[in-house]
Amino acid sequence: MEEIKSSPPPTTTTSTTAGGINSIKRNKETSMMSRMKKDCISFGASLQEGFGYVRAFFVGQAKKLTARNEKEATKADLQAARMQVEATDAAEDTKNRLNKSM
Repeated sequence: MEEIKSSPPPTTTTSTTAGGINSIKRNKETSMMSRMKKDCISFGASLQEGFGYVRAFFVGQAKKLTARNEKEATKADLQAARMQVEATDAAEDTKNRLNKSM
């Protein structure tokens, strides 16, 4: 019996060169890496914001507990709120700078 051998598929020519295809792949990889880097930095900024909130909470509670009068307790509440706002502002600033740069 004879063995049947298949012929290789016909090659087609395209207008793009191998270098063009490689550059497209490189651009997609660069774009994907850039996107991943941006997302990781944004996630880090969100984590820092969360830690800022937790820190503000504990500082506020500690100062409230050690307050000698109502005025000091109110000051502690205001300081905790200010710290939370600063944490949010810092995270937003980081994210805005990131969006502008990339």
